[in-house]
Amino acid sequence: MDFDYTPEQEAFRQRIRDFLKANLPPNAARAGTPQSGIQPDHAFLKQWQRKLCEAGLLGITWPKKYGGAGLSDVELAIFNEEMAMAGAPVPNVSVFGPVMLAHATEEQKLRYLPRALAGEERWCLLLSEPGSGSDLGSVRTRAELQGDEFIVNGHKVWNSGAHMADFGLMLARTDTRAPKHRGLTYMIVDMKDPGVEVRPLRQITGSSDFNEVFLTNVRVPRTNVVGRINEGWQVAVATLTNERGSLALATIVDYFNIFDDLVKMARTLRKDGQPVVQDPRMRQELAQFYVDLMTMKYTIYRYFTRWLKGATPGPEGSVNKLAWSELNKRMYDFALAIQGPASQLMPGEPRAIADGRWTFGFLRSRANTIEAGTSEIHRNAIAERILGLPKGR
Repeated sequence: MDFDYTPEQEAFRQRIRDFLKANLPPNAARAGTPQSGIQPDHAFLKQWQRKLCEAGLLGITWPKKYGGAGLSDVELAIFNEEMAMAGAPVPNVSVFGPVMLAHATEEQKLRYLPRALAGEERWCLLLSEPGSGSDLGSVRTRAELQGDEFIVNGHKVWNSGAHMADFGLMLARTDTRAPKHRGLTYMIVDMKDPGVEVRPLRQITGSSDFNEVFLTNVRVPRTNVVGRINEGWQVAVATLTNERGSLALATIVDYFNIFDDLVKMARTLRKDGQPVVQDPRMRQELAQFYVDLMTMKYTIYRYFTRWLKGATPGPEGSVNKLAWSELNKRMYDFALAIQGPASQLMPGEPRAIADGRWTFGFLRSRANTIEAGTSEIHRNAIAERILGLPKGR
């Protein structure tokens, strides 16, 4: 692929840097990310999203009539890279936005997309269930059509941000007689409606990023269907494709940032009277991290090149997701190993190294191999769809 950018694209990159320099508070950098160990300031994040929207730096690829900037995927990649390098919070509009643009009605787009970009309304995904986390085709939440409304009953789980969301994109079974991946419908749920109960799940880190959602006789208007009734599986696949692919370039920048911080810590901490980084075994592990990061970088570039050429992203997304989630765990394992007893101290403890950031990140990284598809599911996808290995019995 061509690694050069046009003058217009470089000007767009500089525009982002100028905006961040003028508007990003120093204490906001990397705050509220899963690895930071800092609880997000929701009031600040809402104000920050409004600023990005007013500057034309959200919805980069969305049409202007829906509040977007009307630019290309290359500008979106540049935006994600620059935000990641600055450690700036990125409002999560990329998961549901492209799906709505592709499958929602014109009325739905005009009603929901501009307000979502401006931060006036927040969204979550209602996909996974207790018995169907990585296998969405087996969802059991039922939506029965009665007149112009669906009556929804079911139980969703691992719903990021559901406790703050105004609306959710939900996958429900609307035809119980249809085969596994059919008879499913995608629809918009008002999270404030009667019968919607959100229960935050307390994680090992002490925070509550995930939730479970109980739906009891929730009435959803038929006009809230996204796509076609009983054809929601295709919409769900599009959602997961965007979730795993749209922020890939930002992810690799994030992990290079983690690696750089890891090297700095290894140069500061001492083992047997000398800096950790001088230990041959530690240097070997750091070198392997760098090799893995560079491998991920160019694999993601290849994936992104296919995307730009209009190809439908395939199982390569499983390679990327498996690689970054497992690598992140190993980097945090290494961080705690070189800290010794201090690795047990959480954020807020006076003697914690980097205010417990590494301990928090170590605990949070355990979720990486579960969220967005477990490592086991992605290994199966790689084995069957890329390597052509036979399915197990």
